[in-house]
Amino acid sequence: MTTADPAGSSRDLPHPLREEIRLESVLHALSDPMRLRIVRELAAVGDELSCSHFDLPVTKSTTTHHFRVLRESGMIRQVYRGTAKMSALRTADLNALFPGLFDSVLVAIERQGERLSEGLTGWANG
Repeated sequence: MTTADPAGSSRDLPHPLREEIRLESVLHALSDPMRLRIVRELAAVGDELSCSHFDLPVTKSTTTHHFRVLRESGMIRQVYRGTAKMSALRTADLNALFPGLFDSVLVAIERQGERLSEGLTGWANG
């Protein structure tokens, strides 16, 4: 894994290089409803969001875990801006490595959300 800044600040977070991103890690990261929710919100905004923006129905430590899984899989890039930890999707990297996968995942997330909201209560409504 590499860091966001080669200078090596103590606040740099490890991220895989593009060529280190593995399909199985990305699919694992997408296998959790809370992580899908994070991905959906980041995709909807299309820009960086602070971790505090997300109102997940889990503890702070669990939220941190979910962001770490997404970052270590290569799905997101996280950087500190002042005291805020900002997260953004690595769309260009994912599309270069796995053409069509990310767009298909986003469509599937939306379709599942619509399906669940029609008859069931689920994570997509939150």
